[in-house]
Amino acid sequence: MLENLLEISCQQTKDLLEGENPPILIDCREHHEYKFCHIKGAILVPLSNFAEKVEALYKDPDQNAVVYCHHGVRSLYATQYLHQQGFTKALSMQGGIDAWSLKIDPSVARY
Repeated sequence: MLENLLEISCQQTKDLLEGENPPILIDCREHHEYKFCHIKGAILVPLSNFAEKVEALYKDPDQNAVVYCHHGVRSLYATQYLHQQGFTKALSMQGGIDAWSLKIDPSVARY
């Protein structure tokens, strides 16, 4: 399926973030969700105005990026949009911040 080419696991995301050349980490949830909890280092670009804001942040199509949301649905839409714009190194984190909290960092609040 196409989605599998666009997604990355929480563990793979963690490994990339801890690597030598970490990706841009984009949170595509809304302001109130980000305020409640987020992954350290994430940049908020809400899906509600993603198209207008993301390209000012993510300018280099050769740079890796990981997009996440609450459960992975909105981030998959955002990643598909980025791929359509030529940013083919963008990936959606499967399971979103909820999975991150369960599998990687339980200090991140769940909702």
